[in-house]
Amino acid sequence: MDLIKLKITGGGDMTRHKEMLEDKELIRSMSEKLGFTPEILNVLGELEPEFLMKYNRCNHRLLQDGALPAKVKIPMALAVVASKQCERCVVAQMKSALENGATKEEIMETLDVISITSGAPAVAACRDALKLLK
Repeated sequence: MDLIKLKITGGGDMTRHKEMLEDKELIRSMSEKLGFTPEILNVLGELEPEFLMKYNRCNHRLLQDGALPAKVKIPMALAVVASKQCERCVVAQMKSALENGATKEEIMETLDVISITSGAPAVAACRDALKLLK
């Protein structure tokens, strides 16, 4: 009986080790996209690795065409993160928008929406991201 427990436990340890490596790879991948590692990702990876997988699935949905093309959804995400005044997040979404074909004119129109809906602080959060348009 103890031998069976040892084998089961040993397998569980190996499975958890593999999951931890996958979690670290997922955090690395997200960090690479963002250009920084939000500490919350590390905390969530330790507390609830399944949440990271759900987050990653949602992120991939944002980057895929659906009823709305990614080119439309990403500027929407840009507006949301600007409204939250997360400057690094705005830069990451700006890069993604440009990589997905957003034009300077589309970005500037998105900035109009940000200004109207979230005000000057949200626009100020876009200052570094706007430099990418030069």
